[in-house]
Amino acid sequence: MIGRGRDLRRFIRSWSYRIMRIFITGATGFAGSHLVEQLLEQGHRILALVHAATSHQDLPSHDLIQPVVGDLLDPEGLAGAVAAARPDVIFHLAGQAYPARSWIDPAQTIAVNTGGTANLLRAAAEYGRPRVVVVTSAEIYGPISPDDLPLTESTRPHPRHPYGVSKLAAGQLAQAYWERYGLPVVEARPFNHIGPRQAAGFVVPDFASQLAAIRLGHTEPVIRVGNLEPERDFTDVRDVARAYWRLAEQGLPGEAYLICSGQSVSIRHLLDTLIELSGVAVEVETEQLRINPVDIPCLYGSYAKIERDTGWRPQVPLRQSLADALADWEQRLLQA
Repeated sequence: MIGRGRDLRRFIRSWSYRIMRIFITGATGFAGSHLVEQLLEQGHRILALVHAATSHQDLPSHDLIQPVVGDLLDPEGLAGAVAAARPDVIFHLAGQAYPARSWIDPAQTIAVNTGGTANLLRAAAEYGRPRVVVVTSAEIYGPISPDDLPLTESTRPHPRHPYGVSKLAAGQLAQAYWERYGLPVVEARPFNHIGPRQAAGFVVPDFASQLAAIRLGHTEPVIRVGNLEPERDFTDVRDVARAYWRLAEQGLPGEAYLICSGQSVSIRHLLDTLIELSGVAVEVETEQLRINPVDIPCLYGSYAKIERDTGWRPQVPLRQSLADALADWEQRLLQA
């Protein structure tokens, strides 16, 4: 199977510079929107799966983008949508993206993240085996001891919430479809990614939105936070999107790849940098409701494998990611 993967990688490199038809789920999401921008810059034709009940943002207005109506939980309809799209490459980014929300409706999280992935892989295999990149998450690893750092693709997964379970199963399905059907599918396991367009509910947009509101005079100069001591691995979303494309070009089928910065940064450092960038004097107030009692002190990964196989490595500095996130939230509040 490894030999077949290397042969396919050489073939992929031979067509990686031609204009392609690319089918994307989650095109209006955080990373998806940046991936779409990068693909448009390369001149590719984008066919974006949209579902009226869950697609809350508009696709960019562009001649190279075509919406494709479909539902990850409708296997027959999804198979028809993929066949009609005739894709050369499929990027699967859609899903329920909030670990905390997965405890509220675990069955729906698993249905969408695992069942939806299964339906898409089946559709891809039936259509003609296009190149597929399935996005899962580093959340599959669960609690980690310092001796396990940095995380690698061979670190034993131990998910501790339904979201992590759903993403672990999705990644295992990807490998199974490569082994059984020869579907050239690659699994991307991103760590935390940050930058413009990220929705509230994550640490950087939560800080940036509060600081933007303070700078605009919309609220009092008090920022409310949770535990600032944990250290995490943060990568700019534009680097993450670029990694997805590199995996489509050169990743080995059946393999999983971590996408990360390779270093840990404390939540306190993120806050201090954002405050400095905002240029406002604020009071920092800790709220018990924002504190996660099971926070892992430190977590970061290694990008050695994806660098070895594709040449990818992070490029956007952390400070630039934070500055762009802050500017994005200020623009949103001005337009509200």
